[in-house]
Amino acid sequence: MTQTLKTKVLIIGAGTGGYVAGIRCGQLGLDTILVDGGDGLGGTCLNVGCIPSKAIIHAASKFETVSKAANGGTLGITVADPVIDFAQTVAWKDGIVRKLNGGVAALLKKAKVKVVKGWAHFSDAKTCTVKTDDGDIVISAEHVILATGSESVELPFLKFGGDVISSTEALSLDAVPERLVVVGGGYIGLELGIAYRKLGAQVAIVEMADRILPLYDKALTDPVAKWLEKHGVELHLGAKAGGFGDGQLSITTRDGTPMQLPADKVLVTVGRRPRTRGWGLENMGVTMDGPFVKIDDRCATNMKNVWAVGDLTGEPMLAHKGSAQGEVVAEIIAGHDRRFDPVTIAAVCFTEPEIVSAGLGPLDVEGRDDVITAMFPLAAIGRALAIEAGEDGGFVRVLASKSDHRLLGIQAVGQHVAELSNSFAQMLEMGAVLEDVAGVIHVHPTLGEAFHEASLRALGHAIHI
Repeated sequence: MTQTLKTKVLIIGAGTGGYVAGIRCGQLGLDTILVDGGDGLGGTCLNVGCIPSKAIIHAASKFETVSKAANGGTLGITVADPVIDFAQTVAWKDGIVRKLNGGVAALLKKAKVKVVKGWAHFSDAKTCTVKTDDGDIVISAEHVILATGSESVELPFLKFGGDVISSTEALSLDAVPERLVVVGGGYIGLELGIAYRKLGAQVAIVEMADRILPLYDKALTDPVAKWLEKHGVELHLGAKAGGFGDGQLSITTRDGTPMQLPADKVLVTVGRRPRTRGWGLENMGVTMDGPFVKIDDRCATNMKNVWAVGDLTGEPMLAHKGSAQGEVVAEIIAGHDRRFDPVTIAAVCFTEPEIVSAGLGPLDVEGRDDVITAMFPLAAIGRALAIEAGEDGGFVRVLASKSDHRLLGIQAVGQHVAELSNSFAQMLEMGAVLEDVAGVIHVHPTLGEAFHEASLRALGHAIHI
């Protein structure tokens, strides 16, 4: 039996862009239906991405700390050799995901958003059919918000299945693999590769570029490369992966030499692509921008009252970007005058150590003589030393205009610097100048003092260096 529904707002995708848009629509009194056909409420981020990966990374760091204490001691602490039951770790991670799933469901219910579970297929820009366990539902809407997210890129010669896995499977393994080969040296591959190294796996990374994290400048990535070297992670840069069989991954090294890398699991993390296939996008008449849906600064497509948010709309593919766009679109539909025009969208790599980047970096201002650049080492910050975060070459760096001292970009690398990202983004969004940061009394002892000192250094009078 086919059911027919009409609504003011129809949202396709329950990830961070879609469910936030849904909640905000509900708060604004808009009749809203949210179709959840992917990974579940919260989408990739909550279910198989941001949240579960950070849980595994946290568990790995705890295990590494105990392991250090068992091998010669650390901070005067000595313990017996630790043992990990990874199935229990994964169960703990799954519990966090379930709790957050339940929280999102409760928030949507409170906002009076109707959630339909199933995968939608559009016949035109405003009408879709959703196949559910209880039959088909045809939904027509005045406004449609597309928030279908993205999916892992699969290599034709390394198709997912068996021991060739994506980040999704890497977060739910039954046990820590003895030998893990990661294909792709971007942030996803490095985050998970480092976590599994901490958990005791032998890890090798195969990257086509000449260095890891090629989108970041070398000063930011050097501390991560040093960690990998120190901890015995095998790096094959400028190398190409081939086929996998009999526990061996074929690669071709930078100089053209063929090699075989032993692997119990091969984790392929060569990027993500927008999820544009299988739900009738081709029937909607929207204009594309390469592989992405083209939008303007209102997140509007070329089709009237059809909107798009999140990974579907292009780089950066970050959960917090999608959430912000979802709020903007909901408020526009409700009649508010809004634009999506951020000064910056900060990004974090949860590697070891962590990397934060907001605004312009050295690669963006290369060759310009109108920019001040100043760095301050975490090794000169008391709090960093007290929590063992000042010994890995970490720093905070600011870039500012010479003429008016306006902040242009802020970066950091070091343990726990992810927590500085919001301060960086806030200062850039508010149009702060170096004197603004210098004039804020920063709490002592905190890592944030490095931001203060980097700004003072740019002005020519850092205190602690």
